[in-house]
Amino acid sequence: MNLKLVFHLLGIVSWLIGLTMAFSLPAAWPDIGGQEKFEVSGFGALVTSIVVSLFVGILLRHFGRGAPETLYRKEAMAIVGLSWVLATILGAMPYKFAGVKYTQDASGRPVSMGIAESLFESQSGFSTTGATVLTDIENEAWVPRCILFWRSSTHFLGGLGIIVLFVAVLGQGSAGKALMRAEMPGPSKEGSHERMQHTAWIFAAIYCGLNVILAVLLKLEGMTWFEAICHAFGTMATGGFSTLNSSLGGFESLGEFESALIEYTVIVFMILAGTNFTLMYLTLLGKPLALLKDPEWRVYISIIVICTLLVLIFGTWVNNERDADSLLPPGGDYEHAFRDGLFQVVSILTTTGFGTADFDQWHNFSRALLLVLMFVGGCAGSTGGGMKVIRHILFVKILRLGIEHSYHPSVVRHIRLGGESIVDADVTRNILLYFGLVALIFSLSTQLLVGIEPDSTWATSTPPQPVANKLIDSASAVAATLHNIGPGLGIVGATQNYAAFSAPSKLLFTFLMMLGRLELFAVLVLVIPAFWRDR
Repeated sequence: MNLKLVFHLLGIVSWLIGLTMAFSLPAAWPDIGGQEKFEVSGFGALVTSIVVSLFVGILLRHFGRGAPETLYRKEAMAIVGLSWVLATILGAMPYKFAGVKYTQDASGRPVSMGIAESLFESQSGFSTTGATVLTDIENEAWVPRCILFWRSSTHFLGGLGIIVLFVAVLGQGSAGKALMRAEMPGPSKEGSHERMQHTAWIFAAIYCGLNVILAVLLKLEGMTWFEAICHAFGTMATGGFSTLNSSLGGFESLGEFESALIEYTVIVFMILAGTNFTLMYLTLLGKPLALLKDPEWRVYISIIVICTLLVLIFGTWVNNERDADSLLPPGGDYEHAFRDGLFQVVSILTTTGFGTADFDQWHNFSRALLLVLMFVGGCAGSTGGGMKVIRHILFVKILRLGIEHSYHPSVVRHIRLGGESIVDADVTRNILLYFGLVALIFSLSTQLLVGIEPDSTWATSTPPQPVANKLIDSASAVAATLHNIGPGLGIVGATQNYAAFSAPSKLLFTFLMMLGRLELFAVLVLVIPAFWRDR
């Protein structure tokens, strides 16, 4: 392992993170952040964090002096994994230094974020999970607005991908290919380093352009610039951090028409964020049929349509359970029911996690369907998390071929995608390995969470939750963090958060969020001793 080169490049990552914190400083002024007075604590915390980040970068660059330029796969994977560890630690500093309050104790006194809470919030932002421990983000005395802007900015950086930004801006030559391959989620094709850098620039340009367009639209629809930018970051990164306690549902105060317009706009851009950026690039080049011809995108849209219809059916006409809320508001507003159902299906499928309704109170079929969608995710090459639609398509084909081999063992049949490309044995093996690892990590993490989290967490949460639901709540919390969703069921439902969990559980969630964002391997290799040995 060429540690000097690893230190050298991690130093640049540290500088990038420190410099991006500077963009949150203007939000400390009332005219920009919208608060009553200048935020001394938040501004000071950001400045201190910037100085520390720059110093860490200088230190890492010092250790990396004289590093050779050749970057191999092991070094690339180490840089990707360690970059996210470094980003989590550096990104947690503003919360800790500002003394951000995240909940109240039994006597009603506010409690400041500890190390576990700060790391959790930082990783949730960078991994675009959107899970939070903050119970009152609208309270400026608890959460300074400039820190709230940094919180949303971590979504922007995480959605773009720290390494994608690294390759696009700094142009690492042959290193770009290895870095992009290790960081970009989902199955992808190889290419030359020039093409990889070109791809990084395209990804960055489309991503930034959609952020700008969405922010302008949200401003025209009634949000302030601060709210519009923060929600654009959360939407295009499929993150879900909001500036309101009730997420996008809080904009109903603007009026029914404005609220509906905002929600439909966000729905469209969530769908775009979950789409392969290569397809969007081809569409911009005048090839819109590329979307319709792509098998993954067709399945992606089909899932949205079918699941929305199922949620509407079971949320309106089949809603005969005594404890289930109907999707249909008083007066039979079917448009509102359709909007809520569509919004939550898209939000969960794309792993955004925004909320407009308390889906945890819906019919159990709808709740179970949303839980299943947590294991699907968006398209490969998108900012969406999860297991990716393309993997599920290939997994079904592999299963079907395996069943056929049970009664026709001599048949030789290739797995095709879109009627043309042939999937080779390496891809098939990686798909099966990925599904097996996800199942193993999910089951072990759920068992660990049930074991380490006391029953009192459910009884003392606000509001109290039934302890009998501990198993399903823990499973949904693990699924929501591992697949970068954010909200789950029960104690981590649409109107709840992760504040009630103990510090060890929050650290477990932090690890799971990083695993999900980097699709397991770039993180798991860091804990294997053989990975760090010399060649």
